[in-house]
Amino acid sequence: MGLDDRLQALADFVEPGSRVADVGTDHGYLAIELIKSGKADFVIASDKNSGPLEAAGRSLKMEGLTEKITLRLGDGVQVLKPGEVDTVCLAGMGGVLMTEILAVRPEVVEGLKYLILQPMNGAEELRRWLYRNGWHIVDEALAVDDGRIYEIIKAEQGRKRYPAPVELLIGPKLWEKKPPLLRHHIEQLLFQQKRVASGMEKSPRAQKTKKYVKVLELIKELEGRLYW
Repeated sequence: MGLDDRLQALADFVEPGSRVADVGTDHGYLAIELIKSGKADFVIASDKNSGPLEAAGRSLKMEGLTEKITLRLGDGVQVLKPGEVDTVCLAGMGGVLMTEILAVRPEVVEGLKYLILQPMNGAEELRRWLYRNGWHIVDEALAVDDGRIYEIIKAEQGRKRYPAPVELLIGPKLWEKKPPLLRHHIEQLLFQQKRVASGMEKSPRAQKTKKYVKVLELIKELEGRLYW
């Protein structure tokens, strides 16, 4: 049972010997790969809906891993006890929703070593939350699945230098590593910011706001980083 590039990128970021929670499990595929590859010694696969969890249960039976992966029905990290795992994987949801999920159980999140996150949108807000809440980004990757580029973020406990606004948007480690997909990633971000600016330019009031000035600054910064 192979993973698509998006989930494989998450699996690649898991440290060997980790105790992992796969929150919002995708048919249990990630959890299964982590056990089979030896990346994880223990995995809790959870979902707030019974349908995906039942699908995960069928996948575990097919792979003979029902005794090595625990399934839990519940919302976010609320299914976890403090100290039970050292790594949480969150994928396939918005970045803002991820921050809300993590904020609900600080006693669980504070005991984690790593967060491995794949936001569908709102990556900038997610990075900002991490740096404001005692985390820093140690690695990032870009993956393509069905023609769409996905951002994968690995964060570790501990405070580090707060990235510049354009780095929060692009991804500080992505800019540092400059993977092959980076230029396309920046082009997409530039398109999004120009669309926001175009919408605000229809309103004289919006053009006088700090947000409009920020958007124009980001556009200029992104244009400057298209070529290196």
